[in-house]
Amino acid sequence: MNITFLGAAETVTGSKVLVEHKGTRVLLDCGLFQGLKKLRLRNWSPFPIDPKSLDAVLLSHAHLDHSGYLPRLYSKGFRSPIYCTSATRDLSKILLEDSGYLQEEDARWANHMGFSKHHPALPLYTQKDAHTCLRAFESRPFDQPFQVGSLQVTFVPAGHILGAASILVQADNKTLLYSGDLGRYEDILMAPPQTPPHADFVIMESTYGDRQHAKVDPVEALGKVVEEVIEKKSVLLIPSFAVGRTQALLKCFWDLFEKNKNLKIPLFVNSPMATDVTELYQEFHSFHNLSKEHCKEVCQLPQFARTVDQSKLLNSKKGPIAIISASGMLAGGRVLHHMKTYAPHEDNIILLAGFQAAGTRGAHILQGHREVKIHGQIVLVRAKVEHFDFLSAHADQDDLAKWLSHLRQPPKKIFLVHGEPSASDNLRFNLQQRYPSTDITTAEDRQTITL
Repeated sequence: MNITFLGAAETVTGSKVLVEHKGTRVLLDCGLFQGLKKLRLRNWSPFPIDPKSLDAVLLSHAHLDHSGYLPRLYSKGFRSPIYCTSATRDLSKILLEDSGYLQEEDARWANHMGFSKHHPALPLYTQKDAHTCLRAFESRPFDQPFQVGSLQVTFVPAGHILGAASILVQADNKTLLYSGDLGRYEDILMAPPQTPPHADFVIMESTYGDRQHAKVDPVEALGKVVEEVIEKKSVLLIPSFAVGRTQALLKCFWDLFEKNKNLKIPLFVNSPMATDVTELYQEFHSFHNLSKEHCKEVCQLPQFARTVDQSKLLNSKKGPIAIISASGMLAGGRVLHHMKTYAPHEDNIILLAGFQAAGTRGAHILQGHREVKIHGQIVLVRAKVEHFDFLSAHADQDDLAKWLSHLRQPPKKIFLVHGEPSASDNLRFNLQQRYPSTDITTAEDRQTITL
């Protein structure tokens, strides 16, 4: 069995691993490169193998750094199945079609402003491309092996987000375990990741391989913010990721309101994608920790702004209220209109509920800057800025080590992927102390290994 790392090697984006065995070729994930321009440009490079030669894509979960290249692959001739869990299939439909729309919008804006080197600027793929590739999706249940050519494949629950899986690949009495993105052992919504009993070789994510999450009670922390909002009769604006983070925040608000009725304030969700995803959490209630009845209560807690008019109406609301809106890093979306209305007022609070990537507006104001450019205008940020950096859906270093410890015996080799070099190397050093007889390496881009 050969494996080749075609993405997320020495970086945290663009996940792709080629697995080859006796004429069978499968791709573990097919992610989009995101972030820095030099990474994004790799999306435009010719794919290193003929897409038509692949027998399948095995998709761990729906996040675009794992699924976002699929429409491009399909447009280049790929016609084999894309296997994933049913929840990942339905989430991917939402995320990929939105990604196609944004690709078209970016190209349209580049042509309008004339700042592209290409004439005309073209999208990497279109919304139609994304919709078309969905016909290749085939869902498979957790913990039930299925055959792809010479390989036996099993999806194992990974926590993280709805439908996320680790992928177990078996052939010739040898087992390769691909972690995908692993969730936390104490998550607000998701069950802990599950580890199969045995794996000879492990490809393991290392996103937070160099840190531990802060031990903070998110409900208690949210309560302190809401107390201030009530006292000042102000607006709490929460930029949030539509998948996972918004639903975790709804659970925190539900717990808070149940714990202290005096802190109950009107709560709104203003994101079409978050609205659709929240409905999926109700549909796939068996994929997370909440019962069907409890999930319904949590997911129906807020008022959803579904139309543009309902979205605009939120800008005339008086406090105390809370608005959750995408995008989580203030990169775009409806939240920017709320920023223009509410950020200039010092009584209001902007709660950044997750990681803020370098170069985003969220990172800019987190660094203390009090001016941001939105829709060509300078907006003053006089509102108080809070940051919750403890809501991540990613396993930290302790969680990653715990997941690995559940294997019946140490693997022969571990390949670390999906991490910045410092995070991967820190995790490598930590794991090597625990498993001195295991060969642990950081994967290199385009590296081929024979197992």
